[in-house]
Amino acid sequence: MISIFKTTALAVMLVGMGGGLVQAETRVTYKSAKTGSSYYQMGVELSEAMKAGTDGGIVMTVEESQGSVQNVMEVRARGGDYVFTTPPALVNLAQGGKAMFEGKGDPSFDNIRALFPIPSLTMHFVMSQASETAGIDDLSGKIILLGKGSFGATEGEKYLTLFGLDGKVQIADAELSNAVAALKNGQIDGFVTAGSWPAPNVIEAAASTPVKVLSMTPDQIAQTKRTAITIPAGTYAGQDKDIQTTSLPVVAYTTTAMDDDTAYTLTKTFWESRDRLADSAKWWAGVNEGLMENITTEIHPGALRYYQEAGISVPDANK
Repeated sequence: MISIFKTTALAVMLVGMGGGLVQAETRVTYKSAKTGSSYYQMGVELSEAMKAGTDGGIVMTVEESQGSVQNVMEVRARGGDYVFTTPPALVNLAQGGKAMFEGKGDPSFDNIRALFPIPSLTMHFVMSQASETAGIDDLSGKIILLGKGSFGATEGEKYLTLFGLDGKVQIADAELSNAVAALKNGQIDGFVTAGSWPAPNVIEAAASTPVKVLSMTPDQIAQTKRTAITIPAGTYAGQDKDIQTTSLPVVAYTTTAMDDDTAYTLTKTFWESRDRLADSAKWWAGVNEGLMENITTEIHPGALRYYQEAGISVPDANK
């Protein structure tokens, strides 16, 4: 996902006739996902919003990253101004030394603090209208493209097992980048993708051929043990009803070593820029105060100061 390495430069001195004015500039490196991904594009958009929202006081440079686990692991080696974004579940695993962090624990993981939520990874089961698939239970006998190596592919495979569809669905041997063309040409009945809504590949699919994005039942959502999310009606072409599906929350984090004023400014600027961000890229519309409940760690004191000033509710652990 995303990370930020911040260096502060006491920069430009403007000297006038009557004296001097010193302007402080904070330079931020935003370490994102792979180039070309939706999360990398979000990094570019957030960079522009930070620069505009602080009148150039924060200058953010976007860097490519190999993903969430790497971003968490870099807490061990980065300096005190490091910030990153990742699913809250990975922070919990790192702090507990579990799963991919087993044997790789570090005291610095305990110093991770939250700033603000960003768009969640949202599961999409995208089916052609011609496949006559009304719901998840109708996937038996269909040809589905999951892709390889992505969160969506892993999650999609897990869901098929949970819902008793192992061996009942034919999995297409192709990359997710081929999904829209394969769906349009009738080579597959549907594909599974995880991306913040509206997902670009789902927009493309819906614009080129009639599709249906499947809703999950409350029982199915409960089986996944993921967070429920609603994709509003009208998000995709031909979608006249809300879609009930699952998501993996993503949050921007820093460490206790970041100074309070920088954390405050980053958080304040993000929330005050959210509506403008959503005007240009609708996935930001999915970020609201309700996502604060997904933060399972302590919030940075600087960010907490902003939430208290703004009257935004925070998880009980931070009250």
